[in-house]
Amino acid sequence: MIHASIDGFHHPRALRHARGSRDPEGFYRDSYDLAALQEHLLDPFAPGGHGQYRTRVFDARTDTPDVAEQQQAAPGTVLIVDGIFLHRPELRGYWTWSLWLDVERATTLQRCVARDGSGSPAPADASNRRYVEGQQLYLDDAAPQQQATHVVDDNDLTRPVPLR
Repeated sequence: MIHASIDGFHHPRALRHARGSRDPEGFYRDSYDLAALQEHLLDPFAPGGHGQYRTRVFDARTDTPDVAEQQQAAPGTVLIVDGIFLHRPELRGYWTWSLWLDVERATTLQRCVARDGSGSPAPADASNRRYVEGQQLYLDDAAPQQQATHVVDDNDLTRPVPLR
């Protein structure tokens, strides 16, 4: 089994924020380098893929390339990818199984503040516009809850509830 995150495939900050640092469209459309994700991680595991993969190519925290060493997956290796925006139309054909964690917006923001140690947990706060409205663009464009093969209510981390 190989585990990777879409977070290893960010665009550089200048591109992520080209539409403005608080722009929701930029958050949804420009955060991730989907071509690199496909080339270095997804295509190698796709049917007919060569199995030579990288789990990351960029570090968003340092805003610098961070290219993982290329590795060779054994035949039959399972790839698990986590992160946001993975049910985008451009990526749907890669998944044989997917999970949507259904969580209230306020809960996701509280978790984000707890994780990062900064920000506002209030969905209506102006500082959250990029993320709240960007996530809504994703929901409208990709309908991830309908695309996922499994859906779990994850509002209570101690008691996830399978919905589908």
